[in-house]
Amino acid sequence: MDFLSKKARAIAPYTAGEQLRDRTYIKLNTNENPYPPSPAAAQALRTFPAQELRRYPRPDADDLRAAIALAEGVSPENVFCGNGSDEVLALSFPAFFDGEGAGACFADLTYSFYEVFAAFFGIPKKIVPLKADFTMDLAAMRAQDCQGYYIANPNAPTGVGIGRAQMEEFVASVPEKIVILDEAYMDFFGESCVPLTKKYANVLVVRTFSKSYSLAGMRCGYAVGSAALIAGLLRMKDCFNSYPVDAVAQAVCRAAIGDRPYYEGVIARVKAERERLQAALRGMGFTVPESRANFLFAGRGAVGGRQVYEGLKAQGVLVRHWDGPLLNDFVRITVGTPEENTILLEKLQNILS
Repeated sequence: MDFLSKKARAIAPYTAGEQLRDRTYIKLNTNENPYPPSPAAAQALRTFPAQELRRYPRPDADDLRAAIALAEGVSPENVFCGNGSDEVLALSFPAFFDGEGAGACFADLTYSFYEVFAAFFGIPKKIVPLKADFTMDLAAMRAQDCQGYYIANPNAPTGVGIGRAQMEEFVASVPEKIVILDEAYMDFFGESCVPLTKKYANVLVVRTFSKSYSLAGMRCGYAVGSAALIAGLLRMKDCFNSYPVDAVAQAVCRAAIGDRPYYEGVIARVKAERERLQAALRGMGFTVPESRANFLFAGRGAVGGRQVYEGLKAQGVLVRHWDGPLLNDFVRITVGTPEENTILLEKLQNILS
């Protein structure tokens, strides 16, 4: 007998990047930071008192919220913490959208979890194609009848960014609709819209410790917005899981966000390698949109995306590939260390020749 619900049988889950263990790979497929967390974060992990694990963590992560608020220049009441930015995004769907409403609007080529969350929570969706140059068509999005928007900035998997001034113009033009800005990769761009949350009540910025802070294994993310928007997320959180961020993650992330000088150095190294890798890929004949993230979207070369993905995998290098008419000619390549990137280019040259 099949005990699964109709939803469980019908829904198409999000597919994460491969986590293979059959051999040693250069892993450039899940946009992890190639450099370690800061010494302060590592020290917080080493010195966390084990006896505290018998107790539940702070349910609203108050100390971490205070540290984030200090770093972002807002008040703790303007910060929400969750188990990775994915959980924050997930909770935002039932918090701000109605199943019988006009729905959520997002791009056709963007973070694919938005479509999964919309299906899971029964929220109607409005899909707007990217422009031919892979930029977001904000005018077409503005014209949609919807309750609000999800905009990944920089976008994934393209890496294309939208400057703060252009983003503010869009936000100001839709005051009656919520604009949820997914800034998972923003530290590699430097045009965060967190300052807009002080000026506009309809802006929620979602960020993560997974990318620039090198803490993907900690699973911690946060949102910044008006006190009313944060209260809505807290209501949803307490209907789902009162303790989403564990005590160790709270301590480690609190230490990490206080060590900004270390991460500025890491970000600078990643950006320098991004420019080198982008130039090399273009020199090989690939189309590569201007990336503002820690990855590159490369395709339309002498060989197809599937062939690039399989050829690199056979040589011990993992990159991300998707099937489908909009994506199958491209691969997404995480920016690694200089040594990893050099090996990637050598293996890629083997495929091309």
